[in-house]
Amino acid sequence: MSTTDTDPNPLAGIDLTPFAFTRRCWVGATPDFVYRLVSDVSLIETWSPSASEVNYAPGDGPWVGARFSGRNRRGGREWVTDSEVVRADPGTAFAFAVGGTDHRIVRWDWHFREQGSGSIVQQSWQLLRSDPVLGRTLEDVQALRDHMADSAESTLLALAEWIAGRPTS
Repeated sequence: MSTTDTDPNPLAGIDLTPFAFTRRCWVGATPDFVYRLVSDVSLIETWSPSASEVNYAPGDGPWVGARFSGRNRRGGREWVTDSEVVRADPGTAFAFAVGGTDHRIVRWDWHFREQGSGSIVQQSWQLLRSDPVLGRTLEDVQALRDHMADSAESTLLALAEWIAGRPTS
């Protein structure tokens, strides 16, 4: 029997530092406008190639402690995640932890900064702990990180194009 067959988390204790990235894009809208779009999590499927059916729990909204769920897809697989908003600073930053604050697996951060007639939108992803659901080998987790980086780039570009085609007031 191999270690992966007996160990519930064969990657426990690995250095998570390499499992993070940041991507940026300029968009033709103010930081406040972009914040309102991103913090309305139900809109994410408009731009993301990997997420759909994202909605806040009844009565929740874009504030710290609010919970939401969404469907994700990668390589023919689909799964549902539960997340919790961990930062909500209108016009500045929005962040959430996948798994909620008790079981954080991944953290997504969005930052918004005015530049010229628009904004720099920054999206970051950070693996907070290893979990077999993310993969059982180092290569699995590296492939996940690379997929998420590609997805973030696609999301940012789609967001910029979407904003360019609409009034921003």
